[in-house]
Amino acid sequence: MKRLSLLLALLTNCCPHSNAENWPRFRGPTGQGISSEKKLPLHWTSESNVVWKAAIPGEGWSSPIVWEDRVFVTAATESGTKCHVLCLDASAGRIVWDKAVFEQTAGHKETKNSYATPTPATDGKLVYACFGDGSLVALDFNGAVIWTNREFKFYSQHGLGTSPILYHDLLIMARDGSHPPPDTGVGWHTPWNEAYVLALDKTSGKLRWKTPRGSSRLAHVTPQIMTVNGRDELISGAGDVVQAFDPEAGQKLWSIPSIGEGVVPSIVIGDGLIFSASGFGKPTIRAMKPDGNGREAAIVWEQNKSVPMVPSFLYLKPHLFAITEGGVAMCLNAATGEIVWQERVGGTFWASPVYAEGRIYFLSEAGETTVIEPASAFKVLAKNPLEGKCQASLAVSGGRLFIRTDKRLYCVATRGL
Repeated sequence: MKRLSLLLALLTNCCPHSNAENWPRFRGPTGQGISSEKKLPLHWTSESNVVWKAAIPGEGWSSPIVWEDRVFVTAATESGTKCHVLCLDASAGRIVWDKAVFEQTAGHKETKNSYATPTPATDGKLVYACFGDGSLVALDFNGAVIWTNREFKFYSQHGLGTSPILYHDLLIMARDGSHPPPDTGVGWHTPWNEAYVLALDKTSGKLRWKTPRGSSRLAHVTPQIMTVNGRDELISGAGDVVQAFDPEAGQKLWSIPSIGEGVVPSIVIGDGLIFSASGFGKPTIRAMKPDGNGREAAIVWEQNKSVPMVPSFLYLKPHLFAITEGGVAMCLNAATGEIVWQERVGGTFWASPVYAEGRIYFLSEAGETTVIEPASAFKVLAKNPLEGKCQASLAVSGGRLFIRTDKRLYCVATRGL
C-alpha cells in the first residue's frame, strides 16, 4: 500500500494537470466565463509566472480553447485571406500543427475586428472553427479536416464576431449580418429580415435547421442554453431582439424587443433570469424571465447606466458584474438591477471577464489584468501587466491562464505547480 501511495503521488506530481477542467468554447465550459480551477496565480508579469509564450502567426481575436493537453486558436494570414487552425501543446507551448483550412475574401470589417474572431469549440474529438466569411470547418486532434461547410456566406458592416456552440450532436451559430454594398445601411441602420440562427450536424457538417429571426439588426452575440422547467431553450440575442429557440428543431419560441444594433455581449443566465445588453442607439442592460411554457418571456428590470457594449457579464449570485470599454467596473444586484458599486479601473477593455479561484479577472487592451474580489465592496487584489495588445478573452485550465495578445499566446501559472 505504501508503494502504491508513493506511485500515485509520483504520477500526480508528474501530471499536475491530469484532472484539469477543460475550457472547450468561448467563455469556458458553461459559456459564462466561470472556472472551477484552483491554484491559479494572483500575480504575474511578462517575466514572472509565465510558463511559456508562443508566437502566433497572422492575426485573429478568437479566444484560446483548451482540451486536456491541447490548446486551439484560429488566425488569418496574408491580409486575412488564408484561414488557419492551430494546435499547441498546453504544457510547453510548442505548435503541434498549423492547418491552413481554406482561403476567404477579406471583406469589410470594423478596425477592432479581425478575419478570425469567432472562438472555436471542441467536444474532445473534433475542433470546430469559423472565419470572417462565415465558412465553417471541423478537424480532428491530429489536424485532419473532417468536413467543411461554406454554404452560409456572411457579410456584416462590422465583420463576424459571434462564436459557435455545441449542443448534443449540433453545432449552432447565430448569423446576424447586414446587406452588402451598395445598400450597407440595411440590417445595420434599419432592420431587415435576413438574419437567422443555424444548426449543423457536428459529425457531417450538414444542415439540420435554419430559422429566420424576423425583423432585427446586426450583432455578434454568442447564444446560451437555458433549462426552463426541464426543457432546454437556446437564448440568442441580436440587434433589436432577444429570442428563444428550440435547440433540437430550431422552432422560434418567443421574442422580446431589445432596441439597439451592434450588440456584442453574450447571453448570461442565472436563477431563472436572462441577462443581456442592447447595443448602439439605446444601450440598456436587461433581465428577462421566460414563462416556463416556452411561449413568451417578460422583462424583469432594465438599467441604462454604464452599459458594456463589448465585454460580457459575470453572474455570481447574488450579483451581476460588468466592465465597460472605458474601464468602468460595476456590480449590480442581479435580482433588481440596483447598482451596488461602480468604480473606474482605468484602461480600455474588449475582453470578457473571467471568474476563478474566488476572483474576477479583467483583461485590458494594454495587456494588464486587474484582479478584484467578487464582493459587494470594490477591492483590487492585483494588477498584472503583459506585453502586447489584448482583445481576446482569456481561458483557464489546469491551474493556468491562457492569454492571447496580438502576437503571442501566453501561459501563466504559479511556478512550481
